[in-house]
Amino acid sequence: MSEQVERVKTLIIGSGPAGYTAAIYASRADLKPVLYTGMEPGGQLTTTTEVDNFPGYPEGIDGPTMMIQLQQQAERFGTDVRIGMVTAATFSDEVGGIHKVTIDDSKEIEAETVIISTGATAKYLNIPSEQRLRGGGVSACAVCDGFFYKGQEVAIVGAGDTAAEEASYLANICKKVTMLVRKDHMRASKAMQHRVNSIENIEILYNTEVDEVLGDQVVEGLRIVNNQTNEKSEISVTGLFIAIGHKPNTDIFKGQLDMDETGYIITQPKSTKTNKPGVFASGDAQDKIYRQAVTAAGTGCMAALDAERYLAAVESKEMMTS
Repeated sequence: MSEQVERVKTLIIGSGPAGYTAAIYASRADLKPVLYTGMEPGGQLTTTTEVDNFPGYPEGIDGPTMMIQLQQQAERFGTDVRIGMVTAATFSDEVGGIHKVTIDDSKEIEAETVIISTGATAKYLNIPSEQRLRGGGVSACAVCDGFFYKGQEVAIVGAGDTAAEEASYLANICKKVTMLVRKDHMRASKAMQHRVNSIENIEILYNTEVDEVLGDQVVEGLRIVNNQTNEKSEISVTGLFIAIGHKPNTDIFKGQLDMDETGYIITQPKSTKTNKPGVFASGDAQDKIYRQAVTAAGTGCMAALDAERYLAAVESKEMMTS
């Protein structure tokens, strides 16, 4: 462990839309933010080829370019962007307390405020062909990418409310949607099951799993297998959507921050405040409902404003007691 400890006013953990937006606002508020990118600089958007639904890009933009531009904007106002991963954190329980964070098991930082923007990771099937075609027709977000498959035939894997909701969304724009459900029943609520069952261009295949995603450069079809009979067959689709859940990247904060059963950080209503004073959470680390770049950016803005007001209140309190 390095003996030298660095003190910062605002530490931002994570570099997706939430982290960089927090950095832009924190920099402009003269909070002198230091941002650590984490294992995946730019977050999930760096795996997205086209972003068409973020305001301000009438022609669309590819995910990696967008994240580079967000980083450049944050740096223009003075954000110190660093490559590194938080490996330990100890948060103070006191208002005005100092939070201690370790970077890459070696560097120690003391922060007056911490903004967590570590995001969430989509769960995939972990089939080699699926991983190879991510960005080439394999997606974990129907709302993000469904538009590109307008009038085409697609498949979606999943059995919960999210899968049912995304299947309904896709059915509005695609010619046909095939739902692949691993068990002989769906986990979705009865209302959501009724909805997908009532949509004519949704076909549900139970006891069915993906054996292989077909195609060299883009998705051309699927080889599927009935897990009861082991019978294999092929279906022709141009898109495969995986809707089997997300895992928030919050394990390192367990035991200190309030979380739900899945690991999403719980924030106070209409704020980004956590149960620890001076620690704020934004983006997909605390949002399991919307999970969009624009909503992540919005909560990043909120986190920076919350941090600014927190520091002002602490400073005002110290001046009154001095």
